[in-house]
This record gives sequence, structure tokens and C-alpha cells, in this order.
Amino acid sequence: MPTALLWLRNDLRLHDHAALTEALEAAGPDGTLLAVYCLDPRHTDETAWGFRKTEGYRTAFVLESLRDLRGRMQALGGDLIVRRGRPEDVLPPLAQQAGASTLHVHAEPMQEETDVEEGVRSALPESAIDWRSVWGHTLVDIAALPFDIDDVSDVFTQFRKAVEKGAAGTYVPPLPTPETLPPPPEGIEPGDIPASVANLGLDPREPDNRLGFRIHGGETAGLERLDTYIWERDRLKVYKETRNGMLNPDDSSKLSPWLAHGCLSPRRVQAEVTRYEAERTKNRSTYWLTFELLWRDFFRLYGAKHGDRLFWPSGPKGVDGMPDRLDEGLFTAWREGRTGLPLVDASMRELASTGFMSNRGRQNAASFWTKHLGQPWWAGAAWYEAMLVDYDVTSNPARGPESGCTQSRPVHSL
Repeated sequence: MPTALLWLRNDLRLHDHAALTEALEAAGPDGTLLAVYCLDPRHTDETAWGFRKTEGYRTAFVLESLRDLRGRMQALGGDLIVRRGRPEDVLPPLAQQAGASTLHVHAEPMQEETDVEEGVRSALPESAIDWRSVWGHTLVDIAALPFDIDDVSDVFTQFRKAVEKGAAGTYVPPLPTPETLPPPPEGIEPGDIPASVANLGLDPREPDNRLGFRIHGGETAGLERLDTYIWERDRLKVYKETRNGMLNPDDSSKLSPWLAHGCLSPRRVQAEVTRYEAERTKNRSTYWLTFELLWRDFFRLYGAKHGDRLFWPSGPKGVDGMPDRLDEGLFTAWREGRTGLPLVDASMRELASTGFMSNRGRQNAASFWTKHLGQPWWAGAAWYEAMLVDYDVTSNPARGPESGCTQSRPVHSL
């Protein structure tokens, strides 16, 4: 009886899940599925800046997403195994206990994630498991790109035009949600999902009603938001005109939290855009949501191309003149919304109170930090990583154009 091990990370869904699809094929009709998520303590460690790498809002979103995914898997006959620990410590003994013959995982482009992958691979018994990594976080099919990842343009417009006129611009439809799931191997306990972020040593952060929008983790909530925004409230037709608004919860799609954690796939979003264009209207706004999904793809591929250079102080281009020291007082004032500039302060207080900030607010606050105050972009990036519920490693660092990306949009949100 074959057992397939599915290692879940930023792909907490059942729909359009390439790694899950391949795992089900490997397990076959009589096999078992060992689907595992590791609550890695490194994600909540304290940083050199004095705050956690991931603070309460995003951690709470992850825990909600795990509960939702476990419920959805159990309803189909499967289960989600949750463990607290480093994947390189957790996965090898689980694989050995279950007798797993294959390991399936969605590829991540950046060094921190690939280092963990290498740690898992080196800890597995040699030749005992067939490692199968699959690309599955982008709208475009990278196999259809008219260039290699190393040749991705550093200019978004060039990237977009090449994609749109080529085969990659014929967007692949999402994979279907499985109708049933194999059971987990016998003798494997599912494990507890922490009831609160406090169980992980974090300060609980209660949602602030002033946001006017409840960001709840999980595939169920993500699909509901997609349906509400596009169909129930019919906001897609004015997306381009309203997306930079800072107050109305429906000014922008607000899909980025679920996209960042893989509770929604970009192909599922695009499928709804395509259906809306066929059934209601097709205009600049409907195109613009696809345009923003392509921005997300560009950032991911740009990150895959440049790797860790993305996080060098001088950026991928090796730009000189970066600040060589941090003003701790300015850093505290910026984080707490006490700079004296009302728009920036309001945006930073919103972030601290909700874990979210509008697209325009993010860009204004990041630009003020790097350009006006002349402070290190990487310190601001660390705060955004800690606080943003929709943080994405390639989309959200608080960089300015001096990072080396010719058309930098420092903090991207749909």
C-alpha cells in the first residue's frame, strides 16, 4: 500500500493544488496520504530588531487556515497532520514511520525556504523517498514562458508584454478539488492545532472593527471573499478606479491574505474573472485584476532569478549609497505611527491595529521610511514581514526603487 507524503507550506487549500494532485496519483486508489504542516518555531523567533519574525495577526491567520483545511480534508475522508517543530526534524521520522515512498511539495523560490528543503532532503534516508517538487504558485505556466527564469526581465512591462503575447498568456484553468481523499497512515496522530497564538508565545491581537473587514484564515473564507467581491457586490467592474482607495473595504479585492498563504490560487481567481467577463462585463477593471496577478508572478519570478541578492542592502543591481546605520528613535516612531505626517501615521497605526494596510498606504509609508527619512529599507521590510497578514516574501519587502528593480512597487497588495 503506497503512502505519499504531502508537505504543506504556503498552499493551504484543496483546489488547484498541483502537489496534492500528484500525491493522490502516487498514492493510488488503495494508498494513504500523509499531509503534514509544520509549525516551524523559526517563524516566530525574535528578530534582531526586538520583535518577532511573525507577529500575532499572520500567525492567527495561519492557525485559522489549518483548522479550516483540516475540516475540509476530514470531510473528504483524509486528515491534516500538524506538528510543532522544524520540518527537517519532523518530516524524516514521520516519513519513516509511515513508510512513505514519495514526498510532494510546492517549490518556493527564495533561499530561506530552499535551505529548509535541503535540510529535509539530507535528513531523509538516502534513496528511500522519491522527492517531487512542483511549481504551483503563479498564474502563468512557467513551462510556457518564452524565456528561462534567469532571463526574466527586470522591467515588469517587458515581462507582461512577453507573457501576454505568448503561450503563457493563455492561462491554465485551475485543477479541480478532489472529491475524496485517502486516509492517513495508521498509527499517525493528527496532532493539535494551537487554540491561540499565545500557545506559540505570541501576544494575541484582537481584530479591530474599524477595518470594516474581517480577515479570517482558510480556503473557505477565501472562496467566500472571492464570491462576495466579484459576484455578490459586483465590484470587479470598477476595480481599476477604486483599488487604491484607503477606506472602503471593497475598494480593492482584499484577496492578498488568501493568495499569500495559498488558501486561494491565482488561477482560481483568474477563472472567476474570465467567467465574470463572459457573464457580466469585460472592461479595463476586469483586465486590471489579471494585470495585478501578473505583478505577483513577476515578483516571484524576479525573486527566483535574483535569489538572496533581493535582500542585500544594495539590491540585485549592487547600488551604492545605502544607509549604514539605523536611527532607533525614528524606527520606533515610524512603527508606532508617530512621525508627524498624518497619512503615514494613520497607515502605520492601521497596520499595528489590524495586520493590514491599503496598497497606497503601504507604498506611502515605505517611501517615507526609505526616501524621506533615509533609513535602511531592510529594517522597514522586517516590520512589514512581522505585521502584514498578507506578507509574501517576494512581493512585500519595503524596498524603494534603489533596490535594483527598475519598476519597483515596494509593497504589493490586490
